[in-house]
Amino acid sequence: MLKRFISYYKPHKKMFILDMLASFLISLVGMFYPVITRVMLNDFIPNKNYRFIVISGISLLFIYVIRMLLQFFVQYYGHIIGVKMQAEMRSDMFKKLQSLPFTYYDNNETGKIMSRMTNDLMDISELAHHGPENVFICSVMIFFSFFYLFSIDKILTLIVFVCVPILITVSIILRRRMREAFMESRKSIAVINAALESSISGIRVTKAFTNTNTETEKFERGNSLFVEARRKAYKVMARFHSSTAFVTDIFNVVVLIAGGLFLYAGRINFGDYSTFIVSINLFIHPIMTLIGFVEQYQNGVTGFERFLEILDEAPETDREGAKPIEKVSGNIELSNVEFSYNDSKEIIQNFSLSIKKGQKIALVGPSGGGKTTICHLLPRFYEYESGKIAIDGVDIKDITLESLRQNIGIVQQDVFLFEGTIGENILYGKPDATYEEMVLAAKRANIDEYVNTLEKGYDTPIGERGVKLSGGQKQRLSIARVFLKNPAILILDEATSALDNTTEILIQTALDELCQGRTTLVVAHRLSTVRNADRIAVISGGTIIEEGTHDELMEQNGEYATLYRLQLRQD
Repeated sequence: MLKRFISYYKPHKKMFILDMLASFLISLVGMFYPVITRVMLNDFIPNKNYRFIVISGISLLFIYVIRMLLQFFVQYYGHIIGVKMQAEMRSDMFKKLQSLPFTYYDNNETGKIMSRMTNDLMDISELAHHGPENVFICSVMIFFSFFYLFSIDKILTLIVFVCVPILITVSIILRRRMREAFMESRKSIAVINAALESSISGIRVTKAFTNTNTETEKFERGNSLFVEARRKAYKVMARFHSSTAFVTDIFNVVVLIAGGLFLYAGRINFGDYSTFIVSINLFIHPIMTLIGFVEQYQNGVTGFERFLEILDEAPETDREGAKPIEKVSGNIELSNVEFSYNDSKEIIQNFSLSIKKGQKIALVGPSGGGKTTICHLLPRFYEYESGKIAIDGVDIKDITLESLRQNIGIVQQDVFLFEGTIGENILYGKPDATYEEMVLAAKRANIDEYVNTLEKGYDTPIGERGVKLSGGQKQRLSIARVFLKNPAILILDEATSALDNTTEILIQTALDELCQGRTTLVVAHRLSTVRNADRIAVISGGTIIEEGTHDELMEQNGEYATLYRLQLRQD
């Protein structure tokens, strides 16, 4: 883990070296005060050398000005290094999140992922800056101060140094408990973020069902977990700081008693004794800084561990030897395909279906039968376990993911639009498209006329997830995206089921044009919308139980005919 953390310093090696050099000089400057104090007490003051007293004071002031500039450099550029490292880690995490399969997002809430992207990386950034700086400065200070104290009085220095192992022992004992406590604290923050993200995203549903109290209770449960986790963390932290502070207080007691006895016995003079009292802080302060750094270290380390958990997740990968597919015709063959979610009961069982170029095939049947799952297997959002799915005779596992998905367009019931403008959302289908191509796609999706009534036209913001648009407008916008993408294979997953009849007719017109010349797989509960499909497959229990045209299935008088008559009666 340490090696991976250090790797983020490499792009900033020069600035990091300058930062450490400045830190080293700051440490050296800190030694001037006790040295000058000792000379003044033992020489300048007893000999009434006032000229050198003034010169020493002015010199010390000049040195402190230099230290001020060095500290500015360390604080500013040190933090810049930390921020740049944080940005690089955030980029790595975002790229990794983009490469993870659907299964990862099935098992991890958005709010918890966001917590790792923000809170955890912020703590890592602070550790990246203060960690090396604190360890380096404090180590140098302890080293120089020890030898300087040793030069004043060896025995008194060794007596003080005996207290250090006690301090280290206390720190080691309590450090592990702090690490565990802070990890629990981070998990509780992630729970709060997840609840908050869910509540804010669903605020309209909450208000519609007047469930504000329910959401508040859910949030407060997470909030209570956070308070309890922080209470435990702060309890351990309080034990840590109070115990270590007590040990450092012992330093002062030892110096006071032992130094007083040495002074009384004539072993040490008053000037050296006074200097030792002043200089002992040069030894104690860096030790206390290192002890205080343990808390920051724990925050940063636990955050980096959680960061690595995401980076170490297995991404979507192409099979060795996979190649891009070119000039897709659209012939699809599913042979004895089987699939299950998380090793649970099989969702798709021995599923076989042949779709010829340009055909429109409808998948119908009861909910939970596996229709949408088939649509997810085709672009490899999930990997089927056995059998084979082929496009133009090529196993989709032998096709690169990017090439495969570039040739498949999807229109779903739950349209997701990105925050931005109407034009930006249409261009999502083909980011490098021209303005004219975008407008043409909008016209073919029957959304251009509406856009032209808006003051800002295609530059009109749509709000978060398209909140400023109606359901039909959002659906037509998603169809325009697919028109612009121009794929050879089209998947319509309940594309009109959430719309009213009038809007559905308008959308269906756009979809019919979209389907022309493309191999189309349609998932529908409303059977009237798929009567004209080339073939209809009735799916139940993850397998096809009936297959044929609308007329053929009605003549069979089986499951499809029953469902169709029931819906017709309801309509």
